[in-house]
Amino acid sequence: MIARLVVIVLLALGSSWTSLAHAQPIQPLINDAMQECHLGRVAPERAIRLAHFERGRQLGEQAVALEDQSADAHFALFCNLGELLRIDGEMSLSSVMGFRRMMKELDRTLELAPGHLDALSARGTLLVRLPFILGGDADKGEQLLQHVIEKEPQAVNARLSLAKSYCGRGRHHDAVTLASEALALARAQQRADFIPEATQIVAQLRSAANKAN
Repeated sequence: MIARLVVIVLLALGSSWTSLAHAQPIQPLINDAMQECHLGRVAPERAIRLAHFERGRQLGEQAVALEDQSADAHFALFCNLGELLRIDGEMSLSSVMGFRRMMKELDRTLELAPGHLDALSARGTLLVRLPFILGGDADKGEQLLQHVIEKEPQAVNARLSLAKSYCGRGRHHDAVTLASEALALARAQQRADFIPEATQIVAQLRSAANKAN
């Protein structure tokens, strides 16, 4: 009789611990994963950037494992996976598996939250840069980026991506205007992760516009 009671108590405790594990809040994990993505972007040394993105990837994986239905968890994982792919500058497609995994997380984010603006901005950016690989076209990418800017007037990255796409299509004046707006917004928001990139892009687009004229 006592043995049976002990077994029942142990089973009950095991069930309680399982419930507590599943009830663990994932928001801190998501926040920390996105923070690691941000810190990695502004870190001056490659080794430090890599360490932040790897830590962010681990946190994102934990968040997804705890709650697969969280769009923000999948986006946090996507953010760090994407940065790992472009650790040395422009995105490297040398790791096919890495690229597929990154896209899986982005697609899952939009599947769960079709209006997720950060994910839409990322999708638009990838479409204007890699239209053939994604089976889409630059026009669709530009439309997505324009939609993001309309919904979020403070969007920096969407402006930069759209500006570069416009430049590639010969719309130099529009490109410089958008990039300049992005730089002004980055400075106003004190976005250290975007200010250097925006500054460089504005200079490049102005140079291209001058050569075109």
